[in-house]
Amino acid sequence: MSAPPPPDATDDLHPRLWAETVRRDDRGRLIVGGVDVLALAEEFGTPAYVLDEQDFRSRAAAFRTAFSTAFAQVSGGADVYYAGKAFLCSTVARWVEEEGLGLDVCTGGELAVAQRAGFPGARLTLHGNNKSVTELRQALQYDVGRVVVDSLTEIDRLAQVASELGVRARVLVRVTVGVEAHTHEFIATAHEDQKFGFSLAGGAAQEAVERVLHHRDNLELLGLHSHIGSQIMDTAGFEVAASRLIGFHDRISRQHGILLPELDLGGGFGIAYTPEDDPLSPAELAESLAAAVDRELTALGDVLRPRISVEPGRAIAGPSTFTLYEVGTVKRVTLEDGSTRTYVAVDGGMSDNIRPALYGADYTCVLASRCSDAPTTRARVVGRHCESGDILVRDTELPADLAPGDLLAVAATGAYCRSLSNQYNHTPRPPVISVLDGRARVIVRRETVEDLLALDVDES
Repeated sequence: MSAPPPPDATDDLHPRLWAETVRRDDRGRLIVGGVDVLALAEEFGTPAYVLDEQDFRSRAAAFRTAFSTAFAQVSGGADVYYAGKAFLCSTVARWVEEEGLGLDVCTGGELAVAQRAGFPGARLTLHGNNKSVTELRQALQYDVGRVVVDSLTEIDRLAQVASELGVRARVLVRVTVGVEAHTHEFIATAHEDQKFGFSLAGGAAQEAVERVLHHRDNLELLGLHSHIGSQIMDTAGFEVAASRLIGFHDRISRQHGILLPELDLGGGFGIAYTPEDDPLSPAELAESLAAAVDRELTALGDVLRPRISVEPGRAIAGPSTFTLYEVGTVKRVTLEDGSTRTYVAVDGGMSDNIRPALYGADYTCVLASRCSDAPTTRARVVGRHCESGDILVRDTELPADLAPGDLLAVAATGAYCRSLSNQYNHTPRPPVISVLDGRARVIVRRETVEDLLALDVDES
């Protein structure tokens, strides 16, 4: 995929990093969905997650179209499930349904959001490596389309719940295929030494399949599932995973004389957080994966071609949102080598974006509220929390005249920022503001101090 041209001298907005309606006006102010950031800050305050609804919907539709088209002759099409763990609220769940995607949830809480939004149970997948009896019962009572089982204990547990409810649960077995994704250790999920799934190499996957078949009165085995990691920029790992998964899928079918109609290749498709990142488009991903799957199925000869599904989350939600902050202090620090670094402290931090502290994630930020003719200076954008690791952007260049009251926008914060947000130092979490066609509205309200205190049990 070729790199985009460098940004114009008057515009530092690299196209891959920002939602499709983001631009600057002639005053240098960031505009999104037809609304400028000063107006957003005045009405809703900062920090705030600002979500471009048009961009989110466009990315969802692009995945649906790309995979349906690429797999049309391979497996009769493909299903796309939005991974709700990236970011989920009732409004987003409704958008996902309206754009024709399924929804992947992994806790009872995420399932409750889907239920509140009226999301069809048949188009839901329930994940999780330690689902409780309560969560399994909640899922079966809502008639979710598939449950991805992750342990032998869970298989027995699910069968028991299904028996009690008098239903037959539809399941996929999560298989650990041994592919080492090129990503951070904490978000690589297909190597052997980790908590997810059943190892293909060690025989655990075979045992899991046999356990599900043992409970065939209460469990219906639909097929297999794999997820190799997150923030992956090419399809090489997916192609190896597909080869191993399809081979195992075929062996199961032949050994047990059954037809397994589904194969889920998971998600983990990467996005651009910095100008150096070069992710594949949905069409490129779909075409590459379709070719790999077709090659493997063709090599097996006359076999049932399972319907393929994938689970993008970050690739849809991530670029749709930026976080808007107000600068509070600017501090210039002399380093050991005699150079200086400017510390820019904003009114948020690791409570609204813990990813840099958690696994060294990189982000890009810009001055959002005005033009500046000042030269740039080496800067580090930090939060307001009592941790030295409370860093949002470790190394960047910002105008040397940056001052308290300026607004900064950090790009591509739509995935795993609000989802991983917290209340460290008793800091209320920011709102999520949706913008579309010149209108802004709250879809997740800002927490208040009263919200924080509401859970305290004061026995004095």
